[in-house]
Amino acid sequence: MNKALMIVLLILPLAVLPLIGIAAALSISTVQATTTTTTTVGAYDRLGIAIGAGLAIGLSGLGAGLAIAGAGSAAISALAEKPDTFFRSFLIVALAEALAIYGLIMGILLWLKL
Repeated sequence: MNKALMIVLLILPLAVLPLIGIAAALSISTVQATTTTTTTVGAYDRLGIAIGAGLAIGLSGLGAGLAIAGAGSAAISALAEKPDTFFRSFLIVALAEALAIYGLIMGILLWLKL
């Protein structure tokens, strides 16, 4: 494996992980605060919700894309060898696509809190 690719695949997610955690904590605390009290949403609260919604959509799309890339190529190669595996292959790829839909729904629900 190339050294630069190894750095990107291993070090970059570790650098981004704290930012994702902070954005998730901000969005969760903001959603809980707006559902339990009737106070107005501040500027920082809106920023946290917007970042959380963007991360929910973006990361779920990225994860779904990686899952479809791996499962799709394996499904096509299995289908070429044995055509009876069409339904199983289709089901695995469809489940990977559902990840992006779940992230989109979470992003829309967070965005509606703005």
